[in-house]
Amino acid sequence: MESGTVGTSTEAAGSNGAPAASAPETMGVLNPATGETIAQVPIDSPETVAQTVARVRAAQPDWEAMGIEGRYHWLGKLRDWLLDNSDQVLDTMQRETGKVRADASNEPAYLADTINFYGTQAAKFIGEESVRPHSPLLASKKLRVQYRPHPVVGIISPWNFPLILSLGDAIPALMAGAAVVIKPSEFTPLGLAEVVEAWKREIGGPDVFDVVMGIGETGSALVDNVDFIQFTGSDRTGRKVMARAAETLTPVSLELGGKDPMIVLRDADVDRAANAAAWGGMFNSGQVCISVERIYVEEPVYDEFVGKLTAEVGRIRQGADDARAPKDVGAMTSPNQTAIVEDQVDDALAHGARALTGGKRVPGPGDYFEPTVLVDVDHSMKVMRDETFGPVVGVMKVRDSEEALRLANDTRYGLSGSVFGSHDNAERVARRVECGAVNVNDVLVNYFASDVPMGGWKESGIGYRHGAQGIRKFCRTESLVITRFAGKREPTWYPYTRGRRSLIARLAQLINARDWKRRLGLKR
Repeated sequence: MESGTVGTSTEAAGSNGAPAASAPETMGVLNPATGETIAQVPIDSPETVAQTVARVRAAQPDWEAMGIEGRYHWLGKLRDWLLDNSDQVLDTMQRETGKVRADASNEPAYLADTINFYGTQAAKFIGEESVRPHSPLLASKKLRVQYRPHPVVGIISPWNFPLILSLGDAIPALMAGAAVVIKPSEFTPLGLAEVVEAWKREIGGPDVFDVVMGIGETGSALVDNVDFIQFTGSDRTGRKVMARAAETLTPVSLELGGKDPMIVLRDADVDRAANAAAWGGMFNSGQVCISVERIYVEEPVYDEFVGKLTAEVGRIRQGADDARAPKDVGAMTSPNQTAIVEDQVDDALAHGARALTGGKRVPGPGDYFEPTVLVDVDHSMKVMRDETFGPVVGVMKVRDSEEALRLANDTRYGLSGSVFGSHDNAERVARRVECGAVNVNDVLVNYFASDVPMGGWKESGIGYRHGAQGIRKFCRTESLVITRFAGKREPTWYPYTRGRRSLIARLAQLINARDWKRRLGLKR
């Protein structure tokens, strides 16, 4: 399903032109900071995918029967492993993503918090519910709702956060009682493979969690074999996943692209807003679905904001980092994405925009794009319409908050956004931004607020992460209607008689009418 491939090998031809025997097909994994190939990973065939799903499916009933506390016990062991082995996890992540250490360090911490959150809240979110009947006609019935997991959940995860956006979905699915199979991006499969191996070998966890490796064919096979699909990636690929899932009526949750706006009002703390825009736009080299990509600033504070943002971005240290020489912004993980960023910036500059910082690729080894602030931009330019997913922000001057809102909402995306201003004013404006989550006087922080849902409007996706919705989506809702006491026959059963029909009609009139004349049958 995923569009890109990296280093996919083919069979070598022998001297007579016939295919020579070769090892299983593999894909190369690059270090984006250096451009070097760091691993060759075998690609799993569709048959292998089907076998993996069948194996974890066989173990799933026992995992579900273990109950929430039993499942939290095992996921707690995974949490402890992640914390105890964080240096190993971060080393691998930096090698395959090109992130700086500070950006990478968010992932194990987020996952540990997610395990604790769903481990302690799952009983409230998916525990059996007792419902009081709304009608006296159902007074003899006991009503219950239980949440049963989809037996096998498939996760197709992206390359920008290889653990947060794979394990971060696997954790609530496993807590719900599902078995999970993940297909990571072909660009960043190594870290997840290490975690799954630790689950199997070091933790000794139940056989309900596995990974399959590959590109498009592997993803398609996963969709075909599981009971629920969680996909994170581009809206273009998300449509393909949804179409494939529709062939088997497999439910999906899609977290797709964003073109997230930031509004700076005239009563904002300009220093905080500028610092937030720099970090929110450049964090993880801008490769964040909820990163700040376009900024609308009210005219009275525009010049001050642009000056402070430019100075802050100009101080950013970029490159491969280590303990002796830490950096702020690392490499671009996907060469394909770097080309998109370059195309958008070039298009903007060709149509009258100015780059106050950056504006081009960084020469030399590795795959870097300079942190870039663009001004004199407008919505005719790609950089203000299409997802950039790189270290670039475009800044526009607006007359007032109404113009800012009109432009912020002028997009096919609706994932996240932010508004800066005095508390009441900023909150008032934030409530009118058309997206799934809005931060007031902050950026990106909504993703770490696991208590509330996070999901996209418009073409930014279907379904939610976090909160009750983030675990219930992996469940099937089952209602139980239990008759506690009754006679041999219900009044509504056969045989139909005039007396029974008359009795039922009078009862329905008495219960459903909202005035006494109708209840007593006095009004015709």
